[in-house]
Amino acid sequence: MIPVVVVTGFLGSGKTTLIGRVLRDPAFARTAVIVNEFGEIGLDHDLIAISDETLMALTTGCLCCAVRSDLVQTLLDLQARRQAGNIPPYDRVLIETSGLADPAPILQALITDRGVAAGHRVQSVITLVDAVHGAASLERHSEARRQVALADRLVLTKTDMAAPTDDFLARLGALNPGVEILTAISGHIAPEILFATADPGARAGRLTDLPASGASPFQRGEHNDAVESFVLERDEPVPGLALVLLLEALAEHCGSKLLRVKGLVRLAEIPEQPALIHGVQHIFAAPEFLPDWPSADHRTRIVFITQGVPRHFPARLLAAIEAEAMEETEAQQI
Repeated sequence: MIPVVVVTGFLGSGKTTLIGRVLRDPAFARTAVIVNEFGEIGLDHDLIAISDETLMALTTGCLCCAVRSDLVQTLLDLQARRQAGNIPPYDRVLIETSGLADPAPILQALITDRGVAAGHRVQSVITLVDAVHGAASLERHSEARRQVALADRLVLTKTDMAAPTDDFLARLGALNPGVEILTAISGHIAPEILFATADPGARAGRLTDLPASGASPFQRGEHNDAVESFVLERDEPVPGLALVLLLEALAEHCGSKLLRVKGLVRLAEIPEQPALIHGVQHIFAAPEFLPDWPSADHRTRIVFITQGVPRHFPARLLAAIEAEAMEETEAQQI
């Protein structure tokens, strides 16, 4: 039986960062990762991989597969290719859900489909909870509450930026009484803790007690709570100053409407090294410069998942910032 670990958590909670660090542990290199994202472009899929094919080899020696439509078929296809010797063998499957996914349909599919259940077992469900924005996410989004309610273990992230309050911890306990709560320090946590087998009976009880949801975990694009995803794409490099001003303006004018912003930016000053940017609501992390582009696509691609931000706004804002910067430069040259 192949153990399956489901890693979920609301937008910006740090799932990709955590998974990337876990996979660097040599003891967990034989892992198949299935990535499901909400949006028009699967950027997380690109960031943890070294190819843009459907099935990819990771830099850690693991495999990565993008869910195109159906999780069950993806799992069965991987298993068939593993048995046929068409791909390297793997010891476990790790499913990274979209931040907007209700994990209940995923678990139901894993448990009830005969083909999947014959060769796989759910080992644990891990939910990441952002200590900075987690309380607001629980208040505003039912998906965040369901992710917490179905977890075998909760992992608090971004505790270096904000200490979880007693009220917040009590809220987590009310949603999932007795759940084990762990803390990831800067995205680090012992992989053996995450992959430890949880009680399947307790999980089944939580799944049974949870009110039904008809939402598909693999829905893309529009979301039924006015949440939508769009991408800002640019062929031409972006000046570094324009990027800084863009992020500042987005945080100031959009704030809480920015559920997640994540992207690779081709800067005019160092086009060969992409700048990885990510932010949630008013907070943007300092850009991280990758040593190389993760795929053959060297364009700027910034994925926005928002609630009430016009799709055209970020692109027009960037264009206005660049135009103003150009005018100032030309004026200084006169």
